[in-house]
Amino acid sequence: MASHIVGYPRMGPKRELKFALESFWDKKSSAEDLQKVAADLRSAIWKQMADAGIKYIPSNTFSYYDQVLDATSMLGAVPPRYGWNGGEIRFDTYFSMARGNASVPAMEMTKWFDTNYHFIVPELGPDVNFSYASHKAVDEYKEAKSLGVDTVPVLVGPVSYLLLSKPAKGVEKTFSVLSLLPKILPIYKEVISELKAAGASWIQFDEPTLVLDLDSHQLQAFTAAYADLESALSGLNVLIDTYFADLTTEAYKTLVGLKGVTAYGLDLVRGTQTIDLVKAGFPEGKYLFAGVVDGRNIWANDLASSLSTLQRLEDIVGKDKLVVSTSCSLLHTAVDLVNETKLDDEIKSWLAFAAQKVVEVNALAKALAGQKDEAFFAANAAAQASRKSSPRVTNEAVQKAAAALKGSDHRRATNVSARLDAQQKKLNLPVLPTTTIGSFPQTLELRRVRREFKANKISEDNYIKAIKEEIKKVVDLQEELDIDVLVHGEPERNDMVEYFGEQLSGFAFTVNGWVQSYGSRCVKPPIIYGDVSRPKPMTVFWSSTAQSMTQRPMKGMLTGPVTILNWSFVRNDQPRFETCYQIALAIKDEVEDLEKAGINVIQIDEAALREGLPLRKSEHAFYLKWAVHSFRITNCGVQDTTQIHTHMCYSNFNDIIHSIIDMDADVITIENSRSDEKLLSVFREGVKYGAGIGPGVYDIHSPRIPSTEEIADRINKMLAVLETNILWVNPDCGLKTRKYAEVKP
Repeated sequence: MASHIVGYPRMGPKRELKFALESFWDKKSSAEDLQKVAADLRSAIWKQMADAGIKYIPSNTFSYYDQVLDATSMLGAVPPRYGWNGGEIRFDTYFSMARGNASVPAMEMTKWFDTNYHFIVPELGPDVNFSYASHKAVDEYKEAKSLGVDTVPVLVGPVSYLLLSKPAKGVEKTFSVLSLLPKILPIYKEVISELKAAGASWIQFDEPTLVLDLDSHQLQAFTAAYADLESALSGLNVLIDTYFADLTTEAYKTLVGLKGVTAYGLDLVRGTQTIDLVKAGFPEGKYLFAGVVDGRNIWANDLASSLSTLQRLEDIVGKDKLVVSTSCSLLHTAVDLVNETKLDDEIKSWLAFAAQKVVEVNALAKALAGQKDEAFFAANAAAQASRKSSPRVTNEAVQKAAAALKGSDHRRATNVSARLDAQQKKLNLPVLPTTTIGSFPQTLELRRVRREFKANKISEDNYIKAIKEEIKKVVDLQEELDIDVLVHGEPERNDMVEYFGEQLSGFAFTVNGWVQSYGSRCVKPPIIYGDVSRPKPMTVFWSSTAQSMTQRPMKGMLTGPVTILNWSFVRNDQPRFETCYQIALAIKDEVEDLEKAGINVIQIDEAALREGLPLRKSEHAFYLKWAVHSFRITNCGVQDTTQIHTHMCYSNFNDIIHSIIDMDADVITIENSRSDEKLLSVFREGVKYGAGIGPGVYDIHSPRIPSTEEIADRINKMLAVLETNILWVNPDCGLKTRKYAEVKP
């Protein structure tokens, strides 16, 4: 019985790639140094999978920034502004597309489906001259082979690549990116030909867009693409991998009808109904790569349950045609539980990171083949039972409070226009008030102070003194620059979700549980293992301290319940909305304590609200109802004069704008500058928005500093569609990833 891994984390167990990238970008190391770190990481990953007994090991899932950007490079689809003149794409062009440079902005970045990973959106039009411009897929296959590992090269499938693209600036919005299929398939054929010549026997095309709501024209594109590629693929085993949701009946029929395809990879964790489609009919003689090990969460697999599922599938597809796999790439999980020295043994026994999931996949494959490791399965069953019965998981008072929420929609008593009038009388803000989103640059000195305090190397008094000095510096800078509504800069926080999770019950934390968000940016999601409550105030001391340093309004800074949920590894033993309501009640307590402490502006970030939107339209209404309700719970008890802000970043918001309005925040700040001001089109189309709104004017994910004229131009575009009295001016997002030399100008 064979085993397969869809993809693997790239950053390394201790974020080795992150530090190598940042050193290279800061010109402290060479391209050769960066390539050496990358080669060592790839070699270790391939060896680890081979040693674990995995048969189908992926290559070309490693990336210096993003796999979709790698596909853009492979196809030579470089936007003209980067001045690329052909030939193999090098780091300077590659990283300019990802991050921008001194003279031109980066390409748009958005969320990868409903995950917290971001990809670089291809910009395409009828005049793009595609050419084979990056040989990375072939080079990495050869590299693995030279190390004695025969891999399955992975490519972003041609149809998904186009469906994830957007028309470039100046191209008609009605332009069909799928019309470019005949232009990109010749390059795919060149890559396939080189892989065959190098000795590849399998190839994997990731076509995750098959799980979306696709029309017949879009589904037909898959049929046409693989019919065109059929002769080029002759002699290769071809795996089409889908993930993140169920397939519709039409998409499943399209998938299993594709020409020249040997195997189908299905997510059986999030795609709970896909099994019914397989039962109803699976093509004879084809392989099923069954994704039963969750690639998106860190809970140990219920091996007995998965084995039972696999045995049912074996009866349908045949013993030699079933391959045990992960539900999706392990990119979305932490790397290795071995590096967790501070988690207690009970919670640790409930978990599996990427390295452990590789072992689980192989254990299931061996069990199916009649070589079940009884001791491994028994330990797993004991851990599953311990988690179900552990008293630390359940808090009856929390469950009762959450259950009592049903029956109210938790709206503030007064409408937003009356509230804004009351707030203006109190705050006395100018027209076009300015603010920032929360965080200020996190200097090396600041990180050192936090690290030493955590390690008990400095006293609490010295820590508080250092943080107060940093807050004073940030407050003084904002006053010097005449910002209207201030922030304290969040110097006490390494990560917005981690900071709150550490102070809420029901959360556990890792030391090295890092997950890539984009480029070199990694996050360390907390683990929600039990019922959530707030033992004591979390931010009141720091917000009050900051407010005492200025006469201007100081924002209290909180992370909203939906974002805490979506940016955590969430318990899988109760519905997500129940956990979200528990978090909402905890944040509500904090909001009311901030108000009592004299904080008149409170920002409750819901950066990840859009990210959690299910991939299928039929499931949108239910999600948006409980997500928006959770946000309203947090602030339904405050006075009219308390101004509630929220913030959202890096997603497509246009399709949920009515739910954003229904959140009933007083002011929303929202990413806008990196997505070609796509957000403004909603207001051009006549959507009426009566609350305050600050579409971002500065892309904080790029080192590039926009000119005053550029920012003024953005504001004028906003004033063309928004009333002057509701418009705010602010960056796209928090400033912590930037340096002061970039932020101050």
